[in-house]
Amino acid sequence: MKSFIELKKQREFGELLADTFAFIRNEFKPFFGALINISGPYVALFLFAMVFYMYIVGDQFNFDLIQSNQFYSSPLKLISAYGLYFGTAILAYTFTTSTVLHYIKSYVKHKGIVNVEEVKRDVYKYLWRFLGLSILKGLTIFISFLICCLPVFYFVVPMVVVLPILVFEEIGASDAYAKSFPLIKDEFWITLATILVFLIIYWVVSSVFAIPTIIYTYAKMGIFSGEIDPGSLDTFVDPVYIFLNVLSQFFQYILNVITIVGSAFIYFNLNERKYFSGTLERINSLGKSEE
Repeated sequence: MKSFIELKKQREFGELLADTFAFIRNEFKPFFGALINISGPYVALFLFAMVFYMYIVGDQFNFDLIQSNQFYSSPLKLISAYGLYFGTAILAYTFTTSTVLHYIKSYVKHKGIVNVEEVKRDVYKYLWRFLGLSILKGLTIFISFLICCLPVFYFVVPMVVVLPILVFEEIGASDAYAKSFPLIKDEFWITLATILVFLIIYWVVSSVFAIPTIIYTYAKMGIFSGEIDPGSLDTFVDPVYIFLNVLSQFFQYILNVITIVGSAFIYFNLNERKYFSGTLERINSLGKSEE
């Protein structure tokens, strides 16, 4: 029988990492089953849009089209392909992140027994609120990066917990955004360190999955043999290249799930250190059991 992992408790740096992977390992089958059921269609739509986008963009490097003056004939097609790619990427991110967080919410609520129908209902119930806050989160990080590199670190930490706050506390998007800053105030540096470790793990592993695409591209362009052929730039419309890219994106999607689960553990750790909500709940439950 699976052991229940208590999320509402304080954790040290190492425990946050270990328990994140322990949760995914314990819940692997029902967890990814729920992801496929709820967010799978939107991820598949995103991958399809990526294939379409790569074919359209690849035409811009096709020397046969350039020589036949067809290069400039489809700006609308390029804009449409990018719009489809960008829009489906947002949908896939929104549904995936919302499904993961609502799955954990059901897990906590029912002490390890997840109601997938409840998860699906809540994902659609909070869709627009979740989508709006996700866009606000992205804009906050983007604008802080434009201003200067250092403010990015200040804004990244509260933005990591802003969506968990929305889901687990069932409050409005603006309230969740406002609450994220005071929540991380006293634990900023250790939380930042934890986030950086998660990002490093994500970057290293995702880079490994990108290696086959890089090797194939270099081999086809003749870089390894020293005979670079400009005509080989049509690799961008090569079915093998596109397949390897789609496969790499899919594995990055799986890895991103780990960081989302990690953000939930970070939220519960911060919330417990600041408000002792889990401790108070356990004390109250002990009092009721004695009665």
